[in-house]
Amino acid sequence: MNSLLIGELSPEQPSFEPTKHKELTNEFRELRTTVERMGLLKANHLFFLLHLLHILLLDVAAWFTLWIFGTSFVPFLLCAVLLSTVQAQAGWLQHDFGHLSVFGTSMWNHLLHHFVIGHLKGAPASWWNHMHFQHHAKPNCFRKDPDINMHPLFFALGKVLSVELGKQKKKYMPYNHQHKYFFLIGPPALLPLYFQWYIFYFVIQRKKWVDLAWMVTFYVRIFLTYMPLLGLKGFLGLFFIVRFLESHWFVWVTQMNHIPMHIDHDRNKDWVSTQVQATCNVHHSAFNDWFSGHLNFQIEHHLFPTMPRHNYHKAAPLVQSLCAKHGIEYQSKPLLTAFADIVQSLKESGQLWLDAYLHQ
Repeated sequence: MNSLLIGELSPEQPSFEPTKHKELTNEFRELRTTVERMGLLKANHLFFLLHLLHILLLDVAAWFTLWIFGTSFVPFLLCAVLLSTVQAQAGWLQHDFGHLSVFGTSMWNHLLHHFVIGHLKGAPASWWNHMHFQHHAKPNCFRKDPDINMHPLFFALGKVLSVELGKQKKKYMPYNHQHKYFFLIGPPALLPLYFQWYIFYFVIQRKKWVDLAWMVTFYVRIFLTYMPLLGLKGFLGLFFIVRFLESHWFVWVTQMNHIPMHIDHDRNKDWVSTQVQATCNVHHSAFNDWFSGHLNFQIEHHLFPTMPRHNYHKAAPLVQSLCAKHGIEYQSKPLLTAFADIVQSLKESGQLWLDAYLHQ
């Protein structure tokens, strides 16, 4: 950390920045201590083992579906759905290892992270780390959170940034229609048309050869297992259908917690305020937890990034109490409402942009 040291504060200088809530910060530190004392930062290894086994079982079931029932339309479609589920669920599991929330040592978390994201999904761990750690440091902060880099090239996001864009008379897309074209360039396209190709550019450009080796094992495995059954055209068709379905799953789940929330430039607020204003939850249920990889507890995840996901629901009441005490809105909503709020927020920000753009 020596390279980051600017200097020591003189005695008369305040030791706490005025943009940050000192009492809230101190009480959150106490909450963090309570959470540790309750054992909520310790993982249940059986939980993650069973989750990995259910992914592997679905992966095997997908192949056996074609091998036993043939390659006609119905078995082919069922295989694609099973493989899409494998990819989505492996995505949530690699997220656990990437956050170092499973094992007590970094080495085992990193090793399993490489296996799940590299061998089971065909993506590089270094790319995920590079993008995701920035997102957690400054969620929904323009130019600092890569997850909102689609502003302003494709979408006008958030009330503040949309009005700002309109006043600057900038128009890269017809933003007042973004809630419509989101269905064309959002869920269907992100994985098959962007991530699928960019990840190779990333690892080659940055010389991440270990990541590339792990990725190759995924493509070799899936090619050797499905090519004999489907042929080249059938294999490529299956692969891109799987990425297409997975992309819908991934986009709706990951955007429901952030896009409807406050999006702005970095205002240098305290940790709790920065995280909670940019995140919302989706109601706790067995299906919602499984479907979203427990990212329906997005608030708790952002406040405690290394907490194992199976403990989020135990920390939630404590976080709600802290937010209520300090007048911070703690949002939790039904799953379908969360999906609808993505579209509604895009519609509202698009209209705000148009009003500011047309205003003389």
